[in-house]
Amino acid sequence: MNEFFLAFVPIFVAVDAIGLLPIYLNLTEGLEPSARRKIVFQSFLTAVLVAVGFVFLAKGVFRLMGITIHDFMVAGGVLLFAISAVDLVSERKFTRQIDTLGAVPLGTPLIVGPAVLTTALMLVDVYGLVPTLLSVVVNVFLACVILCGAGAIEKVLGHAGSKAVSKVAGLILAAIAVMMIRKGLVGIVTAVATGK
Repeated sequence: MNEFFLAFVPIFVAVDAIGLLPIYLNLTEGLEPSARRKIVFQSFLTAVLVAVGFVFLAKGVFRLMGITIHDFMVAGGVLLFAISAVDLVSERKFTRQIDTLGAVPLGTPLIVGPAVLTTALMLVDVYGLVPTLLSVVVNVFLACVILCGAGAIEKVLGHAGSKAVSKVAGLILAAIAVMMIRKGLVGIVTAVATGK
């Protein structure tokens, strides 16, 4: 049980469920509550499957394909930047297709992205497979519970407030994307320079 709590805290920080709220409001702006519930459920399934699959398969598959975690960060960052850029400059939502919104970008790379995946891989070696996977699943569930409460926050903000939060969230999403790309590129350059 102690291992679970020790693994839970860094995963909780990496998921950053509270920080996801404004981004979630931006991505689901104007959607019906039933559509939002569907998106949250889809994001939970996607995030858990990606995290569990990653923990079991990542090292072998990445090694086989020559992919590094830094490549993963750059790819995720480019995807997020494209989404945020279109949302910021256009009234039409880039992510309006609710069939995939819960999977990408919400489930991954927002809820379970490079930070969570890298942290999980490291924690498996320290605290074991079961406590790490359990902490990931619980954290993803908590994030989805918090996202389900986003409708109440939106009611408090009103239409104008939600619109303002949506635009600020778009900027935050773009900044997160740039940070992911930057860290990925630094990792790639460092790996090339050191020959690893």
